[in-house]
Parts: sequence; structure tokens; C-alpha cells
Amino acid sequence: MPLDHPAFASSQTLYSPALAKELAPLYEKLKSVIPAMEWPIFAPLIHEINALKKERNAVILAHNYQTPEIFHGVADIVGDSLQLAREAMGVEADVIVQCGVHFMAETAKLMNPQKTVLLPDQGAGCSLAESITPEDVRTLRQLHPGVPIVTYINTSAAVKAECDMCCTSSNAVQVVESFGVDRVILVPDEYLAQNVNAQTAVEVIAFNGRCEVHERFSAEELREYRAGFTGLKIIAHPECPPEVLDEADFAGSTASMIKWVQDHQPEKVLMVTECSMSDNVAVENPEVNFVRPCNLCPHMKKITLQNILYALRYNRHEIIIDPQVAAPARRAVERMIALPV
Repeated sequence: MPLDHPAFASSQTLYSPALAKELAPLYEKLKSVIPAMEWPIFAPLIHEINALKKERNAVILAHNYQTPEIFHGVADIVGDSLQLAREAMGVEADVIVQCGVHFMAETAKLMNPQKTVLLPDQGAGCSLAESITPEDVRTLRQLHPGVPIVTYINTSAAVKAECDMCCTSSNAVQVVESFGVDRVILVPDEYLAQNVNAQTAVEVIAFNGRCEVHERFSAEELREYRAGFTGLKIIAHPECPPEVLDEADFAGSTASMIKWVQDHQPEKVLMVTECSMSDNVAVENPEVNFVRPCNLCPHMKKITLQNILYALRYNRHEIIIDPQVAAPARRAVERMIALPV
């Protein structure tokens, strides 16, 4: 096994009383979601990653589904797919480390073609992104000539390059309506397309892709939670089945869900999405009791402090996109970003 294998990407800093004191304010914030026995493992890695960021003029982007030690410990910019896409355009750094999945790292590279973009684990894929290919998009164009094709941002750069515009769960309705036509194709998430179709007069043609995290939630499961927790508020992500959204008190993007919790401060809330997000929101809302249905994204969980350190230390897993793919894919993202906020 080579010495630069991620198994050897341990911190060169030992946990000590001095380090414990230095990071005490951070652990005070995170102690409700990180057990005390784990902190001596995380703290040296956090310390060294933050030092390496300064040394390499690097920034870390982290999606809301990242674990708390990453999200609160080393990330410089956090948010949902739309927030990260917008923020990536203005990053003033030489190196971007994307703590998310592969399509997110590609999006960061599209917005920063001259910068080094690193993905800590190349295996951090996405079941939804992998459900559609460029050939599928070309087939849809043949079946529906002249109909605009919108791609959810959860797709590869190669798929984005075949589409007219990107969208996220927070702006999908706005993007669909921006074409000013009667029919729009929205790929690849079947449930997102169905839920958007219910909110607009535009006919939304769906593909058959699904997110392996959100599709597992059921309306029956939510009814059982309501029966077991008096006064429970349920908020759900639009990648869930429509019948799940029908059971929810609120449905919206990850950013909208976070804002709803911050604004309403419910006594008890269940966030119907990837469960690390509940941990991250709980840190900022200590008075709210989070009921956690734990559907983990196996791809997001491939990102760890160890492989973030490995990527920064050895400049590993750089994202490279074919220029012929990058140009049209970038246009699809830029058209989305150009829409009024």
C-alpha cells in the first residue's frame, strides 16, 4: 500500500490539552451531535485541515448533507446545490475542495475552470445523477421536438451539456416557467417533476430517475410519526413521492427547510430528507427537538475528514472536464444563475 493512500491520511497533530482548549468553542457548539469519545479523533484532523487551507489558499464547499464535523468544523461555504453553485462563481481561492458528490464537484469546476477542484472521494456518486445519460436526453429531444429540456442540477456535466437549463429543487418552478411555453421536460427526478407539475400551469414531462434516499420515505411512515409525537411538524424535500409531500406541513428545498425551522422554531420537527441535515440544523437551533428518520446517503458519507485531508495534502482526485462538454454544460448552469433571485 503506497504511503499516500488515504488510509495513511491521518493528522500529524496529536490531541493535546492545548488543542482541546483551542477547539473548545467549536466542540461546545457541536457536543449535542458529536459524542465526547469521538472528538479527540476529529479535533486534530480539523486543526490540520484548517491549517492546510491557509497554506494552499483553499476553500471547502460543503453540502447540507455532510456530517457535522465537516459542515461546522472545516467548511467555508455551506448550503444546498443552488447556494453552492452561486457561491462557487465568486470563490477567490486557488483550490476548491467539494465536500459533496461528483456532480457538485463538476459544477464547481464548471464555474471555476481555471481553479483546481478536488473531490475527496471519487466514489462519491449519486443514484439520481446516474439514472440518466446524454443519450437519454438526445432521445427525449427526438420524442419531443422543440420542447425545452431542464435538468435538475443533480446530473453529470455531460447530461447538463445536452440540456437547455439547470434547476434545483428551490427554483425548479421558476426555471420551468421562464421559457414561456406550454410544455417543458424536467429530468431526471420523477418525483420532483411531478411535484413541480402540481405547482404550475406548464405541462412538465418527467423522466424516471429517483433519489435512493428520498424515494424510501412513505406517507404511512409519516402518519406513524405524527401518531407517536404530539404536535410534530413535518417538512419534506420535493424529491420525495407526492403522497409524502401531501402529509407534510411544508415542502421545499434544503435551504427552504432550514429557513422554515429558523423562522417557526417548532417544538418538534421531522425533516424528511437525508438525516445528517437534521444534525447540522439542530446545532443552530438548540431549542428545537428534532425527530430523526435516518435515511443516510451512502455517497455523501464517503466524504470524511481523513479524505479531505488526503485531498488537500496530496492534491488528489482533481476534477477534469472535457472542454467540449464543459462549454455547453456551463451555459446551462449560467442560465439558471442569471434568473432573478
